[in-house]
This record gives sequence, structure tokens and C-alpha cells, in this order.
Amino acid sequence: MKSALDHLAELYGIGGSYLDYRGRPRQVTSESRAAILAAMGLESGDERAMQAAIHTFETVRWTRMLPAAIVLHEHSPAVPIAIPLDLGATRLSWAITLENGAQRSGVAALSELETVERGEVDGRTFSRCRLPAPRDLPLGYHRIEIGLDTGLTGQASLIVPPARCHESPALQEDGRAWGIAVQLYSLRSAGNWGMGDFGDLRALIAASAPLGCGLIGLNPLHALLPANPEHISPYSPSNRQFLNVLYIAVADVPEFHESTAAQELVAGTAFQSRLTQLRATKLVDYAGVAAVKFEVLRMLYQHFRATHLSASTPRAAAFRQYVEERGESLRLHAVFDALDAHLRMQGPQYCGWPSWPDEYRDPMSAAVNRFARERVQDVEYFLYLQWLVEGQLCSAQQLARDSGMSIGLYGDVAVGANPGGSETWANRHLYVHGASIGAPPDALALKGQDWGIPPQNPAELRLQAYQPFVAMIRNNMRPVAALRLDHVMSLFRLWWVPGGLTSAGGAYVHYPLEDLLAILALESVRHHCVVIGEDLGTVPEEVRAAMERYELNHYKVLLFEKEFDGSFRAPSKYARNALATVTTHDLPTLRGWWESHDIALRDRLNLYPSREVRDEVHRARSEELPAMMRALVAQGLWHWLPTDGLPAYSPALARAIQAYLGLSSSKIVMIQIEDLLGMADPVNVPGTDREHANWQRKVALETQETFARADVRDILNAVSRARRGENPNS
Repeated sequence: MKSALDHLAELYGIGGSYLDYRGRPRQVTSESRAAILAAMGLESGDERAMQAAIHTFETVRWTRMLPAAIVLHEHSPAVPIAIPLDLGATRLSWAITLENGAQRSGVAALSELETVERGEVDGRTFSRCRLPAPRDLPLGYHRIEIGLDTGLTGQASLIVPPARCHESPALQEDGRAWGIAVQLYSLRSAGNWGMGDFGDLRALIAASAPLGCGLIGLNPLHALLPANPEHISPYSPSNRQFLNVLYIAVADVPEFHESTAAQELVAGTAFQSRLTQLRATKLVDYAGVAAVKFEVLRMLYQHFRATHLSASTPRAAAFRQYVEERGESLRLHAVFDALDAHLRMQGPQYCGWPSWPDEYRDPMSAAVNRFARERVQDVEYFLYLQWLVEGQLCSAQQLARDSGMSIGLYGDVAVGANPGGSETWANRHLYVHGASIGAPPDALALKGQDWGIPPQNPAELRLQAYQPFVAMIRNNMRPVAALRLDHVMSLFRLWWVPGGLTSAGGAYVHYPLEDLLAILALESVRHHCVVIGEDLGTVPEEVRAAMERYELNHYKVLLFEKEFDGSFRAPSKYARNALATVTTHDLPTLRGWWESHDIALRDRLNLYPSREVRDEVHRARSEELPAMMRALVAQGLWHWLPTDGLPAYSPALARAIQAYLGLSSSKIVMIQIEDLLGMADPVNVPGTDREHANWQRKVALETQETFARADVRDILNAVSRARRGENPNS
């Protein structure tokens, strides 16, 4: 017999055991499961409270005729209906309202429907039947209403997905592409204002497209906190539905060319001196960049109000249409940014909405509504910024396609949102603030990891008919042609760390994988967007099978692609449905790996949990480098004998390794821009905050200088030839 705690935890998707990074089974403690249930708002302190929670769960499950959302999977295209038998119903009628307003309807005898489950609540007996859905329903989000002949009715969202995700025509059959991955903020140019922006992105497209580059990979561009520009991690965003307004190329905004005052300010000696200083730094000075950009963007907004909104110009109409189409979620995000700016000016005690006065913590409160009414222009200013930034990103994607890129821009979605940002504020019931997302212990983090990001409650996500997930995926796919989901395993399970416990004391909480993947496929097809799932680390078999079924592309990193004997996987053995890359933003650069710069850095930062672990990493690296040389030799990319010793890092070595990956079977190969330049410093060192300058380091050269270098063009030419099936050494 299950205990009440085991039963309640199971109902809410909390796993009782898992396999650790060594494949060994681990049991989750009762303390951990009880703490996670408490974080979800469920009483788990005593037997009576838990039994009451179980009863409530079962009551809702049976008395609600239809779930909030029904996904018609290809293998199970039916509508589950809970029917109370004591009413004596014999027939039901159904009506489906399609997205376009058209309707389908019909009737069915209950005796002819398949019964899949029976249950009893408070002495009442229920039957769950399956109503076959029409086979010719179009893809999309529809509504279904069920009515029993006794008068009882129910409604639900009805989601009809495709069988698989979109595949770009360029990748069909044996199509292959290669691209360049960049941290957009890190790009240098003579024209930016201290950090890479969408003007730099256009310059990168123009420089790389003629060389055969098919896509540009970008770090997450999610909205951060304009009022706190020093909050910089793209993986801890304020809101994943919207964009970071610091990426606006100010000089490309139409209002800048209309505003004499703005042009004179920027052209002034003092302003130009500030820009020169911001461009010259090795690290991005986010506060300095924000100061100059927002000073001018405020002027451009006022010009926009005076020139366009007051005169109802076509440009004003385009802005109003954008605001209407993005709806309430955009309005709330703009209100949040305005409120955040207002409160931070009053003192450092206000640092995210959990620290705000109580009256502002609820986005639907009278105080928030009053603030929005009284400060219309402050809110509209942030609406204007989102309009500008999305427009510039969409223009960059259009330029990529017009320039001949086979795919275009490749975006990235973070696994969660910052606890003090607008996404969690605007939908507080969806997020569990008594727990955070992390990872169980592994070889390099023996105590586990706590990322400080609140998880979504899967029960609430279902109750909201998956609309937060739909909106997040839709907004991220709209301006790009390929999308990477960071930690794709989160669609199946997340490691929750309940407040008050260590990361090792967490547990996996499960999510509706099949439904979420079906929605992902639907948005992918609608936006003609290729999907890549970042599936590094321990990947449950359920996730692997589902990714294959929906044809999500895997994420393969050369440094990890090895056979059981430690040799590097041959290019011909790479997964076809995959994006392959030598390294990533969370790993050392190619040069850093070859020269063991990363090992020395982690040692200096005291990141190894023990001397034994550090020594094991050293030993493994001493075996990896010769293994890489043997792999290059096997492909005819290098002449080397073990007696020769390891070669020093060089552009020629980088060319050989990148060409090796270029020969792979994978559809897409990405090259980090740092590896084109032979940079050693990493983008990010996991496990650090202030100890290392994460998300700040700029690339070594401006874009024009980068692509003018013979060694860079040589590397890209070799990869391009390899992708075409030609000898990269020719």
C-alpha cells in the first residue's frame, strides 16, 4: 500500500527515485517530496491533510467534464469525457468551433463510446469515455463544447498538432548547412554603442552570407531589466516572451533620422567621447551602454509621440496594430518595466517585484491599474521599445534570407525566468516561488546545482490550457527560422530544489511531455521554424523517443561525442537529425580546451569539489588531445604520429577540427565566432557569478576585421567544402 505522501507526490508528478549521473538508482527522501508539495501550496504536514489533498485532486479530476486543454495526438485522436452515471445521461452532443470561426457538430450515444476508466468520489460513480474526434480537423487551436442530454455541459481548448516539427527545405534529403554562433552583445564595430546590436547582426550577415553561411546562431535575446542593466545573464531573463531592448541599433531607428535634437546630441563631442570609451573596453559596460542608449531612446519616443501618434501617421498605425496584436501580455510587461524603473529610483530596497510594496505585487490590483493610468507615457515608452527591437530583429531575419542564407537566424530559449522579473509577476499562480530549478549532483558539482529560477507548476500549466507555453514559443519563433530549446528535458522533468534544502535534497517533477512537444511541433510548422533540443547530459529514454517521434534535432558537441573506448566519434556516425558544434557558451573555447586554459581557470576559481576530481579532469584531458589527433588523422585532415608530440594550437589546427565536424552527418554545423579568432577566454563559467566576467567578454576583433583575415576565411572555406561533401583540404 502506498503511503498518503507517496500517493499525493505521484499525483503531482514528483518522482520517488531517479538514476544519477553514474546510472545508479537514487531514492528521493520523504522530506524532499513533502517540501516540494508544500511549495506547490499543498498541505503535506500530516496524514489527514494529505488525504484531504488527495480527495480534492480526485474530486476535480472527476467532476470536471473536460480538461482545460485536449491535445489530439496522432496515436490517440479522441476527447476524454468524465460522465456522472447517477444523472442517467444516454446521449451527448458536441460542437467544435475552429480557429477561423467555422463549426463542426454531431451527436453520439454514450453506450457506443469506449469507456477507459471508472471512478468514485463522495459516493458518486463516474465513467471516463472517449469521443472519437473528426479525422479531418485542421491544425490549430479550436474550442469544443460537450453537452449531455441531461443539461450538463463542458468546454475545453482542442489542440490539433502535426505529426512532426518543421524541416527546412534546405535540410531535406541530404541537405546540410553551416553557421556561425555569436553572443550578440560581444560583437565589436566602429558604429555600435559599446555592445553588439542588431546593426552588428546585419553586418555579420552581410559578411558571412557570401561565404556560404546558412545561419547565424544567437544567445537568448530575452527581455532583461532595463532599470537594472547590470543584471546581464541571458539565461535569467525578466520575460522570455519579449526582447532585450539594449540590442536596439539606435542610429537605425527612423525617429533618429527625423530628430535633429537627437542627432545633435549624439554628434556632440561629449557624447562621442562616451561612445569611444564604451567601444574600447574589453568587457561590455552594460550600465554605460544603457545610459547612452536610454538617453537617446527617450528623446526618440517623445519625437514619435509628437510627430506620429499625434498626427495618426501610418507609422503610428503600425505601432498601434503591434500593441493590439501582442495583447495583454505585452501591456503587462511594459507596465512592469515602468513600475520597476519607478520603484528603483526610490531606493535599492526595491530589486524585483517580490520586494515591491504589497499593492504592486499583484498585476491585477487597483494600485497597478492606477499606476498604468497615471503614467501612460512611461508605459507607452516601453511598448515603443519592444516594437523597435522586434522590428529590427525581424528585419535582420529578412536580410539573412535576402542575402541567400538557407535558414537565417537561429534563436535560443532559456529554461526559465528570473524570480523578480515580469514573466513571474504577470502570472504568479503559474510559478512556484518556494522552490527553484537546478540539477542533481554530478561529477563536477557533487553538491548539485541551484539556478535560482522558479519552476512552473505543471498542474497550473494544464489548468491554463498551456497558453503560457504557446505564447512563449510563438513569440520566440516569430522573428527567427530556427530555435534551440535550452535543456529540452525540461519538457519532461525538472529538478526542483525546495526552499530550505540543498540541491542534493531536490527531486524531479514531471511535465506533460507529449502535449508540450505536440504544441511545439504545431508552432514550428506554423512559423516554418526548425527546432533543436539541447539534450546534453543525462537524457531520459522518454525524451529521446519523443524527440525522434517529433523529429526535433538533437544537440551534439564534438567534445562530448565519443565512443566507449574514448575515441572521438567519426563524422559519419553523427546523428543526422542534429545540430553539431565543437563547443558551446558553457564550455571552454576550442583554444581554451586545447591549451587546458579552462582547467587552470576552474582551479584558480576553486571550482573543483576536490583535488581528486581536479586530477581526474587533468588525466582525462591528457587522453582527449591525442584522441583528437588520431581522429583528425583518420579523416585525412592532419599528418601526425604519437611520437611527434602534440602540436601547439594554431589556425591550421582549428581549421582541421572544424572541418572534421563539417564532414559530419548532422544537418547543421555551428562554429563559435571565438573559435574563428582563436580566443581562449570562455563566454561563461558555470558555477560562478562575480568570480568570472560571465556574459561580458567581447570578441577580439570587429566584424569587418574578422572576415578580412585569411585564416578565418580559410576555416570557413574548409567547413563549407566539407558540408558539400568535398575534400576540405582541396
